[in-house]
Amino acid sequence: MGLTSVRAPGDRVLLAVLRHDPPRLLLLALMAVIATTAGLLLPGALADAVDAAVAAERSWPQVLWLLTLGISEIVADVAAVIITARVTAGAGAWLRRRLTRQLTGLGTRSPFVAGDAVSRVTTDCAGAAEISSILVQLCSAVVVSTGAIVLLALLDWRLAVVFLGSVPIALLLARSHLRLTAADVLSYQQVSGDLSARLLDAVGGLRTIAASGTAEREAARVLRPLPRLAAAGIGMWRTQARMVWRAGLLLPAVQLGVLTAAGFGVLAGRLSIGDVLAALGYVVLGMSLVQQIPLLTTLSRARGCGTRLAEVLDSPLPRDGDRPLPAGHGEIELRGVGVDGALEGIDLTVPAGTSLAVVGRSGAGKTALAAVLGGLRPPDRGAALLHGVPVDQLPAEDVRAAVGHAFERPALLGATVQDAVAYGSWAGPSAVREACRAAQVHDLVVRLPEGYRTPLEQTPLSGGEAQRLGLARALARKPRLLVLDEATGSLDTVTESMVEDAIESTLPGRTRVVVTHRAGTARRADRVLWLEDGRIRACAPHAELWSEPEYRSVFTEEETEAGTGTS
Repeated sequence: MGLTSVRAPGDRVLLAVLRHDPPRLLLLALMAVIATTAGLLLPGALADAVDAAVAAERSWPQVLWLLTLGISEIVADVAAVIITARVTAGAGAWLRRRLTRQLTGLGTRSPFVAGDAVSRVTTDCAGAAEISSILVQLCSAVVVSTGAIVLLALLDWRLAVVFLGSVPIALLLARSHLRLTAADVLSYQQVSGDLSARLLDAVGGLRTIAASGTAEREAARVLRPLPRLAAAGIGMWRTQARMVWRAGLLLPAVQLGVLTAAGFGVLAGRLSIGDVLAALGYVVLGMSLVQQIPLLTTLSRARGCGTRLAEVLDSPLPRDGDRPLPAGHGEIELRGVGVDGALEGIDLTVPAGTSLAVVGRSGAGKTALAAVLGGLRPPDRGAALLHGVPVDQLPAEDVRAAVGHAFERPALLGATVQDAVAYGSWAGPSAVREACRAAQVHDLVVRLPEGYRTPLEQTPLSGGEAQRLGLARALARKPRLLVLDEATGSLDTVTESMVEDAIESTLPGRTRVVVTHRAGTARRADRVLWLEDGRIRACAPHAELWSEPEYRSVFTEEETEAGTGTS
């Protein structure tokens, strides 16, 4: 973006926001200029009208000029409010789109937990989007204050000297306020993100929390960051309060000093009654910058938001490959694959058309392996190859089209059931229905009030029904490789067997990888990959492995009984 000259990453983001909508920003600046000019001319116009009235002269031209300036300032201020809303809303939407694309691109490698990511997309984008309004207001305050001092000097240089005595104090207040609030504002935002992450985790696990009777303990965990949040908030408010009462004392003190000097000017015949009124107006305008010191807190918050957004936007995305995907039916190979904390030294070849069951105890690395096999997660070491080509050298779009994923807890997205099944593919109504029949969920959908057009939020689904819709979504893509990560775990064994037969007839000769905890599912697979502590313990047909007690212990007791019928 050509922003490398700005050192702070957060400032780069804010500068990009300023450059996002130049026409509206210029229009906002124009309204600020009109309002500022009218505001600076008002005290002089008031002085002329008062002096004309006191002298019993014709005063309607002065009054008319005064009204024109007042109306101009009001109209410009109202227009500025409307334009500010448009600029801020547009910048916020633009930032959210960029951040959402970045988080989506990072995918499973994103270091940002869900709640914190949501906080950045919502709160931080809104805070950074205010930068245009903040800077226009601060620049207007600087121009108004400077112009008021100049006009005050033109009125009587002695008054300007008295006023300038307050400038060092005002600058000290601003510098102190900005320095003291910066750390508290950033800390507040970081803790807010942590709190959002904990809350989102708790909301997602409400049923588990209720079933385990750990509501109070979970509430304590979620609210644990509150003392740090309170400390940061109290720090900001204390700094704000200290600044407010100091600035509140400064304004009347300066007014009193200038009024005293103006009184001597009236006695000396240098100033008129109207000039005194104008001088007081210039003093109020000259203190505009001091009155805008609280805006520095908002500026500090916007910079903190920019810093948090830059952390996401500067995260490197996985490189998209440019090699064409060869034809085939889903041959996948892993060479020395390692995933930090999950897998180590995995060498595996899954021939095209093979069904592979992945089994192992909890924490063995099954889900990580499924993610690597399906290209959802690049390995930290080694390489995953699809049809002999490293996955990271293939275009992401080709990989997504070639691989279908179904999960234990699928996130169903879209307005209707039809949309949810067709999500991410070009599947039409007939393909969606075929996929739902294969997933054994078509009969459920047609019984809904509007069938496939039933709004998703009006479709009550059990865990098994949601799994089958997620499976139908994967099948609708007609993938070369189908990866099922416990995607049939909520189905009864009869339905699961029917689904597997339907998949075989719907996608004949395609490769299937099934993460499972069921012996019956493992028995129906061509081969079983047995994982233990992130490494391959064995890879062989289920019948060969069944004689090992440790292998049988991987499954539950009832599943062990179901697996005894091997052939």
